[in-house]
Amino acid sequence: NGRMRSEVRNSDHTITSTWAVTNPISNYTIIPYIGKYVHWSEVYQGEAGKLDCDFWVLAYHEDSARAQFVQVRDMLKCFEFWFGPYPFYADGYKLIEAPHLGMEHQSAVAYGNKFRNGYLGRDLSGTGWGNKWDFIIVHESGHEWFGNNITSKDLADMWVHEGFTNYSETLFVDCMFGNEAGDDYVIGTRRSITNKTPITGSYGVNEEGSGDMYSKGGNMLHTIRHVINNDTLFRQILRGLNATFYHKTVTAAEIEQYINKKSGIDFSKIFEQYLDKTQIPELEYKVAGKKLAFRWTKAIEGFDLPLLYHAGIDGWLKPTTVWKTMRMPSGFDVTKFAVDRNFYVTSKMVTE
Repeated sequence: NGRMRSEVRNSDHTITSTWAVTNPISNYTIIPYIGKYVHWSEVYQGEAGKLDCDFWVLAYHEDSARAQFVQVRDMLKCFEFWFGPYPFYADGYKLIEAPHLGMEHQSAVAYGNKFRNGYLGRDLSGTGWGNKWDFIIVHESGHEWFGNNITSKDLADMWVHEGFTNYSETLFVDCMFGNEAGDDYVIGTRRSITNKTPITGSYGVNEEGSGDMYSKGGNMLHTIRHVINNDTLFRQILRGLNATFYHKTVTAAEIEQYINKKSGIDFSKIFEQYLDKTQIPELEYKVAGKKLAFRWTKAIEGFDLPLLYHAGIDGWLKPTTVWKTMRMPSGFDVTKFAVDRNFYVTSKMVTE
């Protein structure tokens, strides 16, 4: 990690290298790499100036690596746009071949994806978009912002690392291929969600929660983004998180409170539902004369997620866990009623 300070060639034909990290660093992201590496460098003109980028791979993989690692430039461009400046300019950015598939070692990201797009050649979303870029370059580098810059104080809040970094994949797709592609990708990742145990772990005992912290965490953030319904504001929130909690450890509560305050929307019940419960909220709706009645079921008391619908015309509902009604406006066709796909919920028409 960090930068080389000195290299001394010893009389016994060994070499002593001294490296230093100047930014705060979590102990689990400290790593030495040892191998017969070749090395090259580039300079990225980023938001905070010149960022030194270094690449280290085994000699016989150099040609493959040089072709694959050009994706780092697009990754940095997209993530600096959404999240703000790369958090460790002083220590540089490195991508280093390793026998492990991938790990977010700060300023020295481990890469073992065999120089293939996707996740070892597989699109985790099943949509096709995930095979257009290298999963490990994007995901593990996304952790430089969420995980390494913003670090959870307790392992129970690991979703702060993995949920946001999972969603960084969607924002990368969005940045490179457009909104619809990003939506396709994140919705496709729902197929890996199990909803067997909560995302939040037990506090104070070094226990992380469910692996759903990845895709379910990402889909929760995607849902919140679409409730905010203002990408300029959503981007300001993501950048603000990285500026406000720059090089700090946090609780999930601090992250949630920041999003609530900056968005002007109280997402407390939404966070509680998706992080602490396993059931996915279901919108029940029925026709009552010229009115549409609706409510949330399979949800905690007070769950109040607003959502966009399509029914020949588009509109918003503000359901709660008790029945509410609205007069169906002109052009509303209940046979076409559907919840917008970007909200991670289910819906069901009832007749009783």
